[in-house]
Amino acid sequence: MVLEGSNMAEAHPVGFQWVMEAKARGAKIIHVDPRFTRTSAVADTHVPIRPGTDIAFLGGLIRHVLENEQDFREYVLAYTNAPMLVREEFVDAGDDGLFSGWDADARAYDTSTWQYEGADVAAASGDRDKWDSDEHAPSARIESHRVTHLLGQSESAGSGGARFRGDPVRDDTLQHPRCVYQVLKRHFARYTPEMVSRVCGMSPEQFRQVAEAVCANSGRERTTMWVYSVGWTQHTVGVQYIRCASILQGLLGNVGRPGGGIMALRGHATIQGSTDIPTLYDLLPGYIPMPPKHTRMSLDDFVEADSATKGFWGNMRAYVVSLLKAWYGDAATADNEYCFGLLPHIDDDHSTFTTVLNMIDGRCEGYLVLGENPAVGTTNSKQQRHGLAALKWLVVRDLQEIETATFWKNGPEIETGEMRTEDIDTEVFLLPAATHIEKAGSFTNTQRLLQWRHQAVEPPGDARSDLWFVHELGRRIRERLADSPHARDAGIRQLTWDYPTEGPHGDPDAHAVLAEISGFRADGTPVDGYTELRDDGSTSCGCWIYSGVFADGVNQAARREPAGGESPAALEWGWAWPMNRRVLYNRASADPEGRPWSERKAYVWWDEEARRWTGHDVPDFEAEKPPSYRPPEGAQAQDAIGGDEPFIMQADGRVWLYAPTGLADGPLPTHYEPEEAPSRNALYPGARANPVRQRFDRPDNRYNPPDHEPGAEVYPYAFTTFRIAEHHTAGGMSRWTPYLAELAPEMFVEVSPALAAERGLEHTGWATIVTARSAIEARVVVTERMKPLRIDDRVVHQIGLPWHWGPNGLVTGDAANEIIGISLDPNVHIMDTKTGTCDVVAGRRPRGPALPEFVESYRRRAGIGITGE
Repeated sequence: MVLEGSNMAEAHPVGFQWVMEAKARGAKIIHVDPRFTRTSAVADTHVPIRPGTDIAFLGGLIRHVLENEQDFREYVLAYTNAPMLVREEFVDAGDDGLFSGWDADARAYDTSTWQYEGADVAAASGDRDKWDSDEHAPSARIESHRVTHLLGQSESAGSGGARFRGDPVRDDTLQHPRCVYQVLKRHFARYTPEMVSRVCGMSPEQFRQVAEAVCANSGRERTTMWVYSVGWTQHTVGVQYIRCASILQGLLGNVGRPGGGIMALRGHATIQGSTDIPTLYDLLPGYIPMPPKHTRMSLDDFVEADSATKGFWGNMRAYVVSLLKAWYGDAATADNEYCFGLLPHIDDDHSTFTTVLNMIDGRCEGYLVLGENPAVGTTNSKQQRHGLAALKWLVVRDLQEIETATFWKNGPEIETGEMRTEDIDTEVFLLPAATHIEKAGSFTNTQRLLQWRHQAVEPPGDARSDLWFVHELGRRIRERLADSPHARDAGIRQLTWDYPTEGPHGDPDAHAVLAEISGFRADGTPVDGYTELRDDGSTSCGCWIYSGVFADGVNQAARREPAGGESPAALEWGWAWPMNRRVLYNRASADPEGRPWSERKAYVWWDEEARRWTGHDVPDFEAEKPPSYRPPEGAQAQDAIGGDEPFIMQADGRVWLYAPTGLADGPLPTHYEPEEAPSRNALYPGARANPVRQRFDRPDNRYNPPDHEPGAEVYPYAFTTFRIAEHHTAGGMSRWTPYLAELAPEMFVEVSPALAAERGLEHTGWATIVTARSAIEARVVVTERMKPLRIDDRVVHQIGLPWHWGPNGLVTGDAANEIIGISLDPNVHIMDTKTGTCDVVAGRRPRGPALPEFVESYRRRAGIGITGE
């Protein structure tokens, strides 16, 4: 097991018990991390790495596999796109780090040259913009990769599958220079052990140790697992980190097999659930893309543009219609396209940071904050507070009086004089929320597992559950709009909003909500799963991937069979989407003929006598489809998936080692330096950072100059952020809890003994950390856990900052997010919080108006534009 981008022992201690059990049974644990952490302490090997360089490390591992031909060749040929030929027009990234199709003016790629020879692959939502948004103009297909990306093409790449047109030319010998296998070899050829060492800071010997261990533990008889968390995602190339791991695991045959895969560890109990249902602005439940704002788009147009022709995404119309029936009930009919026109249609980038900028710029007047604390918990917290101060109204629901509710009276800008309470017109409503033990409902954790949480006690006073709040808010808004003549209000007025309530406060019955999400037939009986959903209005389902969690009228998420029952997959503990499968794509655990690759690692297999797939898990395949099945001409959806094609959500049934479409920043992962980096890009000397990253270079979000640019010497050190076990996220719960507050009472910074000597820092003394955004203070922890690294033949010092503090609570301190700028991954709009540059000086930071003056003095020295320009 390789843990990279995660301090699992500390951030996910309950799940980490299984890592330790695996270790006790002989598994080897490798931890790749900038810091030597509590995870490192119990791992077999700790490998240091500079934050922001994981693609270089993973790319080196891919090169090692390819150069030494240690890939699982039978798996690669049968189950990946390695044999497919890429078009002759495709040009790989050279020293400039740019692929073919680059448009410098739009800062975006035209992906047409990335396609396969003989086939076109349209990404999910790739054809959305063929409908003219001007109702007076003729309907036309328009070419606009910039607009298509803006409306979510890249973020929705896994949603709706991809539409194939034609058959890719292939070479099963893997010798053709344009086959994906050879393209990979050329692309990663520059990622040598020496180059990995030069970029990442680990020694070539440490790198080779990991490469040899991973290859030795992969193949027919063995599997290796990769585990990551926000240490991978919170970068301007975070999506490509995971893509890189997917390529490596695909080459090694570690996908769809027990003990393999790539595990995404979530930030708290139901982050997975909140993306499934979802809370993302550009997706509908079950990762269905949000329709774009085009007046000429019908339901069938939407499905045509966004669904695949092959695989289970080919049934997207059934998923969408069933969702509309769940939302609009009897009002959704075939005559009105099941109320498709009432759905919100996306018209722009409405991600978090864009929304905050809209607040500052006067284009957003109200904000509801439920379970978040952006005043200290979000990147560039000062900018967040400026956004809050520009609102007309703000609703905060939380367990405590968090900083987002009190920014107007005790935010840092009040002390510095940059804001005055009497000038802030925002009307703040602070509403008390129920804790997790004061409400019932399901939560979906890291491994897609739904588990039911039973209510233990009633919430005190006026505290209410989130479910109560949303239901009550919806009920009251619907009452206000009951007689509205406006067409814009029809989407709310016609919603089904008839959930039964219970308890002294009239909470909606959470069982009823989950049952609606699971789905019903027209006669009111629960469906068994998503394969029962239909596109004729005869089924309803609030989220197709959750369909079946209430099969037989039983709350499957509430199951608590000891050890999960007889199956080693623990199938009777909770319920995993979809269809209670514990390993996605588990058909890949068997060879093309349906036989386990290894008897020791047997997981699911074809039972020839019973003519069914069977095994320890619910087969992620049609149970009665034999390995010998070949689709007839013109087959659609699952009928177009062959019996030897395990990846049933992919339009070609294969692992994509090369992505011919769907990503904003390239078909292959490429090492780019972070927005703020202490070194140049040694792998691609003509490139620096991700060329399509989202930047917001404005007076309230200035960037430090990167290495070798004028002013970079003003911010000479690298920083990264991390979590500790004693506090939770932005501290809204833990900083008010006495025993946790006592365990970790003050904000601190980890520095190496060498940096402490260089800057005169004393252990337990004070240090000030400054960037172009702001400056914070922290107690100094001098520790060998934070080691200097030799990068490109010079020593780079790095520091570590936890991010749990703020000015409210039993223990207080400066928030790390004060000093972090906003630079985003172009695919999913996530911020880069794990890398940055700074200066570190001994002593406490300035107070009052002297603080912005101090920050401004650094800006002037670095030649950065001044505030208010």
